[in-house]
Amino acid sequence: MTSFAQRCGLESSERDAECRRVAQLIEASGIELVRFGWCDAHGMLRGKTLTAKAALRALHDGVGMVGTLMLKDTADRTAWKVFEPGGADGLPGFAGAANLMLMPDPQSFTVLPWLERTGWLRCQPWFGDGTPVPLDARGMLQTALAQLGKKGYGLKTGLEVEFHIYRITDTRPQLDPELAAWPGLPPTVEMIHPGYNLQAEAMSDMSDEPLRIVQRTAQALGLPLQSLEIELGPSQVEAVFDATDALTAADQMVLFRNGVRQALRRAGYHATFMCRPPFPNIMSSGWHLHQSLVDLKTGRNACVRDTPAPGTTRADATHTLSEAGAHWLAGLLSHARGMTVLCTPTINGFARFRPNALAPQAALWGQDNRGAMLRVVGAAGDNATRIENRVGEPAASPYLYMAAQIHAGLDGLARAALPPPASESPYAADNQKLPSSLGEGLEALRADSALCAALGEDFVRYFCRIKQSEIDRHAQAEDKTDFERREYFART
Repeated sequence: MTSFAQRCGLESSERDAECRRVAQLIEASGIELVRFGWCDAHGMLRGKTLTAKAALRALHDGVGMVGTLMLKDTADRTAWKVFEPGGADGLPGFAGAANLMLMPDPQSFTVLPWLERTGWLRCQPWFGDGTPVPLDARGMLQTALAQLGKKGYGLKTGLEVEFHIYRITDTRPQLDPELAAWPGLPPTVEMIHPGYNLQAEAMSDMSDEPLRIVQRTAQALGLPLQSLEIELGPSQVEAVFDATDALTAADQMVLFRNGVRQALRRAGYHATFMCRPPFPNIMSSGWHLHQSLVDLKTGRNACVRDTPAPGTTRADATHTLSEAGAHWLAGLLSHARGMTVLCTPTINGFARFRPNALAPQAALWGQDNRGAMLRVVGAAGDNATRIENRVGEPAASPYLYMAAQIHAGLDGLARAALPPPASESPYAADNQKLPSSLGEGLEALRADSALCAALGEDFVRYFCRIKQSEIDRHAQAEDKTDFERREYFART
């Protein structure tokens, strides 16, 4: 009898060896439970927890999950009427809340450092007939990377993530059954530092306990944490990671957010990757994505040029970037408005796009300019030359954020496009503005025919419907702050 992994075409001698390795690790470590985790369209981990014995079987046969988990909005409400005739039209395989199968990657096995005798495996969803679910966000990034690979390139990315940490003072609002609602309330919190003292050592010392938890959790998970810093806002911090290939970086972002939230919660802290927590005086958090092309034949940074192009100044992209790098930059600019909603996918996140706030407001680039959407860092001959996209929020799905970069960049490469001169006034009134709301972002995505074709029309319809559900509920909410407190602060 064939296993489900065989029906999916996943079985190989290499995978079988990895499964045996995991079995040995589980036995040697005394693992009792294994979490099978899958990342949804919102970048949130979901999944099932199996006993060790069941987990070993599931390495080959998978584990079932209700298909509507892929159809949830940010309040965990199903955005399709799957139990009504025609309610799941356009979503073959999802009618009636049919089961999907989670298939684990044995190479991803990790012992969770904040839990006793508990392991974790990264999974992706498959239909029961052994075909992959095309709406899976990680699969979207894998497809984009495969297309980039056909052009001879890989993508290297570095994560620079801002977020907020608070000390929990009262869990009763969140756990009191009399206050239970859908979605529910967060705990009551206080700040870990007062803010407005960027990278101050005194603020870092005040925040040492939670920052140590972040550091130890990240390192125990094998994540390449480089630094932890005090950001400008009250209770705001930043984590910076060494650059790696895009798929690995996206996986690391998922592990980091999930691990940090859980480890801090156990120590009495609430971490949130919500862009703007629901308090009167707050600074927005961004997720700055550093990226460079990699020549797959040589392994070199394909954005680097040896010397500036003749006749250019710093305002010209080819003064700093290779021809391929300049085309990539042009592609990111061309699709800036369309990709914004994949990089900033919440109502709350769009409030970050304000002038003079170290956040972008327009579709433009600049030479080492932190007010620009796209910041070019480096110089001719500098192997660290890269493009930093500053449009993202830390709650975004890393897979969709990075897939958007690739499809936009590929279009720039295909057209051999060149960007306009760099801007020195990123907040000027006459610049082409980024979308200013989630609804406008969805409209910009639908209007970007090339980006829609690259992502797939089915995926665009799916993504837009999930996000429209969020917009509709926000419009109906009488108290917008309470909506964001429940929708984002309690959950992201």
